[in-house]
Amino acid sequence: MKKIGRQVCFLETTESNKRNGEGSFIRLKDNSIMFGYTEYIGDSGDDFANARISAVTSHDEGETWGEKRVLFTKPEGAQNIMSLSFLRMGNGDIGAFYILKEANIPQEKLCSGPVKEGKVCNVTKILCVRSSDEGETWGEPIDCLSMLDRNDYFVLNNDRVIKLKSGRILFALARHTIYQNIFRFSPGALCFIYSDDDGYTWEKAEEELVFPFDRDPAGYQEPGLYEMPDGRVRCYIRSSLGCQLECFSEDGGETWSCVNPNHFFTSPRSPMLIKAVGDYTVAIFNPYPEYHMRSEAEPWGRTPYVCAVSDDKGLTFSKDRIFYIEDDLSNSYCYPAIVEGDSYFLVAYYHTNNTGNCLNCTKIIKIKYNEIEQ
Repeated sequence: MKKIGRQVCFLETTESNKRNGEGSFIRLKDNSIMFGYTEYIGDSGDDFANARISAVTSHDEGETWGEKRVLFTKPEGAQNIMSLSFLRMGNGDIGAFYILKEANIPQEKLCSGPVKEGKVCNVTKILCVRSSDEGETWGEPIDCLSMLDRNDYFVLNNDRVIKLKSGRILFALARHTIYQNIFRFSPGALCFIYSDDDGYTWEKAEEELVFPFDRDPAGYQEPGLYEMPDGRVRCYIRSSLGCQLECFSEDGGETWSCVNPNHFFTSPRSPMLIKAVGDYTVAIFNPYPEYHMRSEAEPWGRTPYVCAVSDDKGLTFSKDRIFYIEDDLSNSYCYPAIVEGDSYFLVAYYHTNNTGNCLNCTKIIKIKYNEIEQ
């Protein structure tokens, strides 16, 4: 399998910055590219550790990147903010969407799995913040989930908010109910949040998809969306079943088909991302699930990393159009973000960096379109 792309940026970690990742790109009006990401500050890179949203900018089509600056910090009393999605809004503003983990609740009161001493879980908000001056200043946050039950835990991955051709802004959430009486999360259900007024007010689609199997405590995980050329919206979903799951909507996210496995996208419990770039549609994912006898696999089986290319706007993918992004099985790679350029696209993702910790540094690579041509 051919390997594509070359490194243009590597956001390394330090003793006081244990994790950099879950980012998103935005093309600015001066044609520069800003990459925002979650920067964990302090002595922990845990999902619930202290974190903020920082950014670096390139003025030469991703070849070089400037100094880091902080975009958003968590409110006083919150646990952290993380998992950024940028979106160009209808009025020209930049929209920034991210998770706010608001409440500190001891893990042993919520979760069924192993408990680390002092670890906390959090109920969440999804915030939308707007900038009318290309990210120099930001307005007040809008709570996109004000209509929902605050006792639930919601997951929105990075680089996952999309705008449909109709102008509707849409994103998918994994909802985990916090069962206070039995102290655990429920398997993830899918719910869909949309705005028809350019992000100022938000609604929840009436239909919610509930995971049908009790034996998998994770359920539907970390969903993403892609608008197909025929107008359908595809929802693709991380799972514990050895592949990505998927379902489709023909009415802009209001109702959905049954969820089915897509065995082309074999996968461990790791998220996929599908985006249009240039004349192509690409899917970034880990192609192999974890399985017995695979001793070389590093944490969580998230290796190698590949780019599948569709020449018909995402209607079909084929095995002869898959390329390696990373083929070193001693490291792991996950949580991609993508932005297109005139002759290339950039992909950012977590890189283990030989630490044994899957969620560690962020690597940005540049892929020329001629590398994926037939």
